[in-house]
Amino acid sequence: MFEDVADAALIDGMGEARRAESAALARRLAFVGELHERRAVEWAERGLWCTDPFEAVAAEVSAAQNISRGRAGGQIRLAIALRERLPAIAAVFATGAVDYRLVSTVANRTANVEPERMAALDAALAHHAIKWMRLSDRKLADRVDLWVARFDPAGVRVPPRVDDGRYIEVAPTCPGMAEVSGHVHADAAAVFDALLDEMAATVCPADPRTTRQRRADALEAIGARADRMACRCGSEECPAGGNTLSPVMIHLLAEQATVDGEGTAPGYLPGFGIVPAQMVDRIGSSARNKLVRMPEPAAEAGYRPSAALADFVRWRDLTCRFPGCDVRAEMCDVDHTLPYPQGPTHPSNLKLYCRAHHLLKTFYTGPTGWTDRQLPDGSVVWTAPTGHVYTTEAFGGLMFPALARSTGEFTSTTGKLTDGLGDSTMPMRERTRAEDRTARIVEERRVRAELNAERQRQAWLADRAEPPPF
Repeated sequence: MFEDVADAALIDGMGEARRAESAALARRLAFVGELHERRAVEWAERGLWCTDPFEAVAAEVSAAQNISRGRAGGQIRLAIALRERLPAIAAVFATGAVDYRLVSTVANRTANVEPERMAALDAALAHHAIKWMRLSDRKLADRVDLWVARFDPAGVRVPPRVDDGRYIEVAPTCPGMAEVSGHVHADAAAVFDALLDEMAATVCPADPRTTRQRRADALEAIGARADRMACRCGSEECPAGGNTLSPVMIHLLAEQATVDGEGTAPGYLPGFGIVPAQMVDRIGSSARNKLVRMPEPAAEAGYRPSAALADFVRWRDLTCRFPGCDVRAEMCDVDHTLPYPQGPTHPSNLKLYCRAHHLLKTFYTGPTGWTDRQLPDGSVVWTAPTGHVYTTEAFGGLMFPALARSTGEFTSTTGKLTDGLGDSTMPMRERTRAEDRTARIVEERRVRAELNAERQRQAWLADRAEPPPF
């Protein structure tokens, strides 16, 4: 591809590509900002809705870009900041001279600045921004804070309290494996560290695992609330005793042949994705198996699906069926595509939506809203307010084709539409999103002003302190 390209041209190409990428991203965010502005006017009276105009725009953005609702929300927030508070920075961004990292840092660090001081600060930051591209993340934030302090000392962001950032995260890595990470109180970490060592020491010396592997496997015993690990030495006379783990329920979807050790198709562990066949075989050898049965192509009586039908829908879909959404099945509602009772409780009329997208479908409907249509194989066709069409296929059906077999057609009836939420109205917020933001800014500015006053007091005391006697 580059056989005839000189080294200097490669360097030039890198720079041009980086600038083009930044300019394209700036243009994308400009589109997002304009869409939000239009929808905010169109749906101004919905500011207190749980699914407010911001959430509705996030749905349009996520569907158009095939990204998650959270990522779409991040784009909207940055687009609003560039449009309303940082037009000078936005203009530099549009040339490709600065990148997303710098722009997002500026937007975050200037969020608390008073509106009447923002224009001058924006102009000053835009003048210097290109020179800051080479700075590290920490130095870049410090540089922006320095300029914020010059224009609005109380607008400098307050560092979070040490323990505000506590979390434990469990996320998939490679197939069949996951990573556990977190930020916790030091004393809790010390207890947990000692517990892993203690649990890892409950096997006999002949256990073939390394200490690091035993510490990792200790999570299984801790999760099962057991007092010791199962030793893997293989000896019937093991002094460490047998397997003392209590049963813990997890759900794993796999073909029967793989569970029996005869197939090679991978399984699926909700929240963690693909699981290799050999791991399915190991888990299945001691697990209770339950068949996921294809439902009869007939409607059930009543609104609520039977346990068997709901089970099928959850395994067929695995996640929310809105474009780009990956909320897990257990956190989703079973929705009637054609609202009940006109739409029966039939497998071809049921699918999963997370609560946010269920509310969107229910309350942002009509000629200028969202509509959805379901096919007998479980595919869902969404039509956006702009007329754009997005199709999502059932994830479980993609992995296990048997789940994507047609479940037949159904016959609609007449009756009052409920769409699965009965006669309820849209859940409401106590304050609008803008009011929440204002309250946060007021509180942060108050804390920053106190910190600044204390710093000035300490400096005043230091200036008047008696010099040391030497």
